[in-house]
Amino acid sequence: MRTATTQLQLLEPKSVREALLMLRDEGPLTPLAGCTDVYVNLNFGTAAPARYLNLWGLDALRAIRQEGKVLSIGALATYTELIRSALVRRMLPILAAASREVGGVQIQNRGTLGGNIANASPAGDTLPVLAVAEAVIVLRSASGTRRVPFGAFYTGYRQSVRRPDELITAIEIPEVRGRQWFRKVGTRAAQAISKVVMAAVRSETPRVALGSVAPTILRLPRTEAALASGASLAKAREILVSEIHPIDDIRSTADYRRRVSANLLEQFWSETESR
Repeated sequence: MRTATTQLQLLEPKSVREALLMLRDEGPLTPLAGCTDVYVNLNFGTAAPARYLNLWGLDALRAIRQEGKVLSIGALATYTELIRSALVRRMLPILAAASREVGGVQIQNRGTLGGNIANASPAGDTLPVLAVAEAVIVLRSASGTRRVPFGAFYTGYRQSVRRPDELITAIEIPEVRGRQWFRKVGTRAAQAISKVVMAAVRSETPRVALGSVAPTILRLPRTEAALASGASLAKAREILVSEIHPIDDIRSTADYRRRVSANLLEQFWSETESR
């Protein structure tokens, strides 16, 4: 009997170097990590026949460590590992908060930060956090390493600058100064794809990013500038609504997303006010 996996091939490298050589010499290959999205597509029969590269056993890509003032997170770090990491909770607590909102415990145990980035969904819960943290994506190929600022990584809906011969191997996050804030709005309090997700940092130069309101994760430079200049919250809300480009879809309406995004901005500003 033919199944959804009949025409699939799976390569299993023993090291990162071997994985990079396979990508160079035996591609095209689709990297796999926790498979939380791939398995869904296979189950529904929507995935085209493909050749996959299984990275799950490459423990070298799981490290979470501090390098000077930089938080370095291996691409295979799972949401559970991010939630439990004392370093993450101290240096980027909104990443731990976002990780708690991703699916249930089973998904948290399998899903990876690198996978969330590579999947490139504008509803990815951790992605607004990486945007306001001004993270750097580390890409490696058999021929070398390059670092891409998170803001330059995505080129369109589910598209990025990653080449077919490259792997996301780590995420580097410089020190984040200011009060951090994260909220996700979904159909339920947990195990739901976001209707709107916001991450923000309050400092002399505020940072605000939104997910599920455009083809990619959005930083909001005009809204940030308004907040930094002392503009009224009403004015900042008005600017935010003009900066986002939501659509009507199965999860929500564009009008709802605009209103919720503006309300989240007001909630962020109120809850992070010095008292």
